[in-house]
Amino acid sequence: MPAPTAARPPARFDILAIGNAIVDVVAPVPDAFLAAHAMTKGAMALVDTAAADAIYAAMPPGQESSGGSAANTAAVAAMLGARVAYLGKVADDELGAVFRHDITAAGVHFPTPPLSGGAPTARCLIAVTPDGQRTMNTYLGACVSFAEADVDASVVAASEVVYLEGYLFDPPAAQAAFYAAAKAAHEAGRRVALSLSDAFCVGRHRAAFRDLVAGHVDILFANESEITSLYETATFEAAAEAARADTALAVLTRSEHGSVILRGAETVRVAAEPAEVIDTTGAGDAYAAGFLAALTAGRSLPACGRIASIAAAAAISQYGARPMVDLKALTAGVAD
Repeated sequence: MPAPTAARPPARFDILAIGNAIVDVVAPVPDAFLAAHAMTKGAMALVDTAAADAIYAAMPPGQESSGGSAANTAAVAAMLGARVAYLGKVADDELGAVFRHDITAAGVHFPTPPLSGGAPTARCLIAVTPDGQRTMNTYLGACVSFAEADVDASVVAASEVVYLEGYLFDPPAAQAAFYAAAKAAHEAGRRVALSLSDAFCVGRHRAAFRDLVAGHVDILFANESEITSLYETATFEAAAEAARADTALAVLTRSEHGSVILRGAETVRVAAEPAEVIDTTGAGDAYAAGFLAALTAGRSLPACGRIASIAAAAAISQYGARPMVDLKALTAGVAD
């Protein structure tokens, strides 16, 4: 992993998040709605344009908000007082306008121009049945067109940490964008963070992720299944040691068993915050937000882990990926 090569001028942004720009559409439906659209309750399915349009048209009125893993991290970090920017691709359409308005209203700078004349804005259509189950149909649309040309080098250079979402890594154009963003960040003396996002993503692109982590990433976020998949190890402990060797800072979450933070020879273990689990959507996104907001504010690693755990607990204690509580107040008492 190359060290930053330039002196670091004051940053305009603490965090720049790059990821899939998706509008979440959440609506209550009867069980018959799932049957009518051949949905498997509780599952997530990727759908094409026609299916997305049909499901969206049939859904009753619901809540529409900006979503996607890195966008959630950006919004939660902003709640904690961090200065945040976001790069991701939406279309020049109604849902694209919803995404732009929503993430901007959350206090996040979003300079990426919309895609014109291509696929519609990505959306995750979330049908909530009376038993509380969330059945998701995701149309990736415009977000997969994000490419190297969308990497705004001026925003990268002005950001203390550039945070890359592993979900975006599938298309070759996005992979090129990741490498371009990492190069621009290091040339500006900034740090690069990566979330592995999902063990299935890792399985599809293991060699490429290993190259990215070892050669271009300063801060790695992963859960237990993702990190053991990355290094193809049978135990978390072996995978953690491999991550320690590959990155300056590895932040590894283990659900109810808390998290482990590795920096050089240093190991910090952080207990999970107690919480009633209502909906685990966005727990990892909120954890990364809390950690990076604290890290860029100069907090100690134990404090970063504690603030991250509080944010994650707030996310899983409610429906939806973004906590509807005052995170600043919740974390105000955390000491270094």
